[in-house]
Amino acid sequence: MNAIIDVFPILMKGIDITITVLVLSVIFGYLFAFIAGLCRLSNNRLISGLTTFYVEIFRGTSLIVQLFWLYYAIPMLFDLSIDNQLFAGVLAISLNYGAYMSEIVRGSILAVDKGQSEASIALNLSRFQRMRLIIFPQAVRMMLPEFGNYLIQMLKATSLVSLIGMTDILYHGNILRSTDLSQAPTVYLLLLIFYFIMALPLIFLTRKGEQISKRGVARL
Repeated sequence: MNAIIDVFPILMKGIDITITVLVLSVIFGYLFAFIAGLCRLSNNRLISGLTTFYVEIFRGTSLIVQLFWLYYAIPMLFDLSIDNQLFAGVLAISLNYGAYMSEIVRGSILAVDKGQSEASIALNLSRFQRMRLIIFPQAVRMMLPEFGNYLIQMLKATSLVSLIGMTDILYHGNILRSTDLSQAPTVYLLLLIFYFIMALPLIFLTRKGEQISKRGVARL
């Protein structure tokens, strides 16, 4: 019990970093997902081709390697003086999960019943109006369950920022473990509990998303 009392406040020092990285990664990750998903549906081959290249690169390579590239390699290659751990961490997670979620965006839009588009064409709506008023609102509902799952995965991915020196909860846990190996079981047990507690509201949101997704969508 005393060990838990000693470890708990130390881990709490990194909770703000973990939450900050998560919130920013979610915002930019979803933004990249929508932009890339819509661009992949573009009739412009250059736009769809470049977007496909981005998606396949970030889905086909390791997030850890991407993180190291953004923080260590790219500044050295281009002689940049940027030394912002938060920027590199958030960008790596956002680009990686944005690539995965862009396929959800694209697939959900394509999954909306084609009769919806045909009906909107009959109403003389422009392509933009069809997307904004008819297709996109239905597609978003279908995206919600998978978006919720990736939300939880992004929480777990925030632990990787400790590898570039960000002082999140895992960083403080590793420092504590390295100074006193006997505390390792307590440290990592508390870390599991920390991440699980942070995941609980995200799990709740995911279940709500699943309920919403079942209502009012015309599917193929």
